[in-house]
Amino acid sequence: MEWLDVVDSNDKVVGRETRAVIHAKGHLHRSTHIVLHNSVGEVFVQLRSKHKDVGAGLWDTSAAGHVDSGETYLQCAVRELQEELGITVAQSSLEFIIQMQPQARTGFEFTHVFRVVSDQSIVLQATEVDDGRWLTPKALSQWIKESPEQFTDVFKTIWPIVCEKP
Repeated sequence: MEWLDVVDSNDKVVGRETRAVIHAKGHLHRSTHIVLHNSVGEVFVQLRSKHKDVGAGLWDTSAAGHVDSGETYLQCAVRELQEELGITVAQSSLEFIIQMQPQARTGFEFTHVFRVVSDQSIVLQATEVDDGRWLTPKALSQWIKESPEQFTDVFKTIWPIVCEKP
């Protein structure tokens, strides 16, 4: 069972509940999204599993997930990269990009977005990720423009912000 912290409008922990209850009741909670670049500047995007309860079969950030109860945003980002992509990074290698405020489009989550550069081999977690691909930022932006329905709402919110940060 996945336990998450319930937070208030200031992102302060006010309780603890299961993921199912938090989503059913629309409680504010936390997540991370990580945008993985390689050393030649390409970006990795993942195709979410068709079995996911949210965003199934849609393209998304390189890795993402809920911040577990008692976990920090950075700890979550490191864990999600390892779980979903098989990549091991130090917290210090993650560059903080932005904290997004909770809204329906992002699942009522305070979301910390990070960027990291790595050339490690990717091993996709079969239960979470159906596919993945490396693209130049320009090619990714063009794909989103031409086929926005193929991407999660949260990724379409995050990607323009990531592109603006040098």
